[in-house]
Amino acid sequence: MFEKRMIRKTHHMTAPGQTSSCCQHLKPSASLAGAASVIIGHPLDTVKVFGFFKGMSFPLASIAVYNSVVFGVFSNTQRFLSQHHCREPEASRSRTLSDLLLASMVAGVVSVGLGAPVDLIKIRLQMQTQPFREANLALKPRAVALGKQPIYQGPVHCIATIVRTEGLAGMYRGVGAMLLRDVPGYCLYFIPYVFLNDWITPEACTGPNPCAVWLAGGMAGAISWGTATPMDVVKSRLQADGVYLNKYKGVLDCISQSYQKEGLKVFFRGITVNAVRGFPMSAAMFLGYELSLQAIRGDHTVTNP
Repeated sequence: MFEKRMIRKTHHMTAPGQTSSCCQHLKPSASLAGAASVIIGHPLDTVKVFGFFKGMSFPLASIAVYNSVVFGVFSNTQRFLSQHHCREPEASRSRTLSDLLLASMVAGVVSVGLGAPVDLIKIRLQMQTQPFREANLALKPRAVALGKQPIYQGPVHCIATIVRTEGLAGMYRGVGAMLLRDVPGYCLYFIPYVFLNDWITPEACTGPNPCAVWLAGGMAGAISWGTATPMDVVKSRLQADGVYLNKYKGVLDCISQSYQKEGLKVFFRGITVNAVRGFPMSAAMFLGYELSLQAIRGDHTVTNP
């Protein structure tokens, strides 16, 4: 009974492919939910660099594509695995968990390919809200001068500057740390949501329960962002590197230098902010996704493949 109920809810969330119109509904629902999560979470995200809404325009503009792809990849990967298991006599509970795990990992890898440039632009624009403190330490006068006025005039200028000075590879600065953050991060995002939502939702409910979706989504976000904090610190430092000076040679070098100078606690800096912002962001994301998907479907009936 538990397994059938969990699979039913999983398919409800992973709407693409269940009916002929579901793929058409996924993008707008993910887009609306993503925009809500960015607006809610961005101020807390930028507390780390005192920027509040600075740099929000670029992630907000790209959130439609980003969330549509990430949710679409997760949904369709899980659906593909589910269809494969349907050919077998009986799918076990552990096999369902493995499907969720694999689908989450694939979504995490794809998210890095799309999200690395977005995060880089956001970090670079946020860095301009304050002078880079270390830029005043034994640097050339030019670096100090750069710290007093913005280098980038906006997202487009930021992209052009990075490509011109660092090449196309510069747009993926910190991608290794982001992979180490997002692959396990999405596993701790989708899997807790599916299980918590299934556990909280009353048995009689046939559609998304707003309270259950909100609570499960928020808890999943807090868990995911809390545990991703160490790699988020490394990723942010690597992406901020190069604005005023170049300090790190890679992920390991960043970890080593950060540990030597600031100790182990540096990797947990901002964990409270991350967990706190993760709750409302993810609650808004999943609730907006589920409810907008239900509204866009109208009277469409969802059937398991």
